[in-house]
Amino acid sequence: MLNVFHWHLTDDQGWRIEIKKYPKLTEIGSKRSATPIPSNRKRLDGTPYEGFYTQEEIKDVVAYAAERFIRVMPEIEMPGHSGAALAAYPELGCTGGPYEVRQRWGIGKDVYCAGNGNVYVFLENVLAEVLDLFPSGFIHIGGDECPKDRWKTCSKCQAMIKQEGLHGEHELQSYFIKTIGEFLAKKNRRLIGWDEILEGGGLPQMPRS
Repeated sequence: MLNVFHWHLTDDQGWRIEIKKYPKLTEIGSKRSATPIPSNRKRLDGTPYEGFYTQEEIKDVVAYAAERFIRVMPEIEMPGHSGAALAAYPELGCTGGPYEVRQRWGIGKDVYCAGNGNVYVFLENVLAEVLDLFPSGFIHIGGDECPKDRWKTCSKCQAMIKQEGLHGEHELQSYFIKTIGEFLAKKNRRLIGWDEILEGGGLPQMPRS
């Protein structure tokens, strides 16, 4: 649809939305020390880059769009592409860090620890603030390009696989997606993501838009 603004607000290279409950997301996660040079991606420019949108700024954008019949759909990446969040709160990763906001584009092996219950509490708290800002019936959670390297060697992830009777790390990702989807469904919102959210199983029952 042409009247939907898909706003990608978090990634490995920066966290771009203010979350009041977790100030380090923007104090630390919104800043990276360098960026690849466009003409030569193998080289870094050595220039720090930072920035994020305050909640008041986001409200202004959403209101401006609504006046023009445009819906704004946020994307909050999980469980992969979470390097900026892990840099701010390293306890959310499998290894405990230290992590840094990624300078380069691509796929990072450090992702949210799917076996850590505190990760789900964190993400639900983040999404609760996101839902207050965006009336969109659809909430994009990414779900793409999530390497399973850390999960394979993480005692918490392996314990979760055993506890839930899952068959490996791909089903653990499905468990992760379903948990977040069920949270959103309780808020009468629908989870959407890239095709990888189907890996390891189906999706939770979701409300109609």
